[in-house]
Amino acid sequence: MQGWETYRLEDLTIDGKGHYGIGAPALDYDVNKLTYLRITDINDDGSLNYSGLKSVDAPEAHKYLLREGDIVFARTGNSTGRSYFYEPSDGQFVFAGFLIKFSIDPAKVNPRFLKYYTHSKPYYEWVQSFDTGATRGNINAQTYGSMEINLPPREVQDRLVDILSSIDDKIKLNNRINHNLEEQAQALYRSWFLDFEPFKDGKFVDSELGMIPEGWRVGTLSELGDIVAGGTPSKAKPEYYTNNGIAWLTPKDLSVKCNKFTSKGEIDITEIGYKNSSAKLMPRGAVLFSSRAPIGYISIAKGDICTNQGFKSVVPKYAGTAYLYYWLQENTDAIEAQASGSTFKEASGSLMKSFPALIPSKDVLDAFEDDIMPILKEQENLEEENGHIEQLRDLLLPRLVSGEWLFNNLTC
Repeated sequence: MQGWETYRLEDLTIDGKGHYGIGAPALDYDVNKLTYLRITDINDDGSLNYSGLKSVDAPEAHKYLLREGDIVFARTGNSTGRSYFYEPSDGQFVFAGFLIKFSIDPAKVNPRFLKYYTHSKPYYEWVQSFDTGATRGNINAQTYGSMEINLPPREVQDRLVDILSSIDDKIKLNNRINHNLEEQAQALYRSWFLDFEPFKDGKFVDSELGMIPEGWRVGTLSELGDIVAGGTPSKAKPEYYTNNGIAWLTPKDLSVKCNKFTSKGEIDITEIGYKNSSAKLMPRGAVLFSSRAPIGYISIAKGDICTNQGFKSVVPKYAGTAYLYYWLQENTDAIEAQASGSTFKEASGSLMKSFPALIPSKDVLDAFEDDIMPILKEQENLEEENGHIEQLRDLLLPRLVSGEWLFNNLTC
């Protein structure tokens, strides 16, 4: 197109090359240490996954801090090509060894244009050209640096970035609100069921979990809800799978974007596929818990859904959705510690059913559910709004970046 020019990525950087991250061990998250940015902390859409952040405390770590205008790329495995454009408002990050950093020169290109370019069709096609059979090939710093990028004039870049950034800002605002709501919900759960603050004036009795309010007891998770294992139709029968059938979830679906509420996975199963598997359809409000590879993804069903065998989910019975969700959050590490397996650890159905659980009185559980459900409903609404906004962004982005649509008007 007129006015467009092709550059290599390295031509658009401050120093003309990419830099590998630090090869240091990840530590448990500590607010007093630097935060470690790894491939697993970056979602496919370039946003951050804050749920599993780690820290780093290596002597040279400060040399690998990201700065404004930096973009990092995953260089190996099935995540190759995943990118994150650093925003100072996200906090301080030290980038890890399986990431490659390029420091973009704002005098040569609007740095955020590259952020959006790396989520466009031309970029994905370039990454896919390195696929080798069933696995995605590695891309090193030199190869990333040689990647060709077709750029429009600077004024068009700037106006495009303004359009897409306004969408991203709304998504970030919703995410911040949701994060604050989540902190409120977690604090409420811990106040009631860990610190027993509303019940401190009452009588307490001894139990295997320590002192608990009188009238409460220690039982098992299966008394709080029904434990439901998932199932997978035969992969050899394509007629068992569809894009518009019965919602079916795998742990991989939650690894891409682990929302608090889930309506479907990447692919559905057909009615015949459902009948020819051990999958069970669970209702809205069921708490979906991945029991292997990895243990501990947690989400709430937005409607009828089933899962593969990588889940041991909990359908509310004596306790409601909110108590079960936060109980599983608090007890994931303890469940994982008792999981077993030779290839990978798995929390078996028998382990989940028999796992010791605090069982408050029914009136307390009902009161907790009444108090916390407005928070969960607001979180669900914000996630749904973000979904619609992301669809709009994903519709606009490829047309804007390729110049297929709107650029002619932008340059008028």
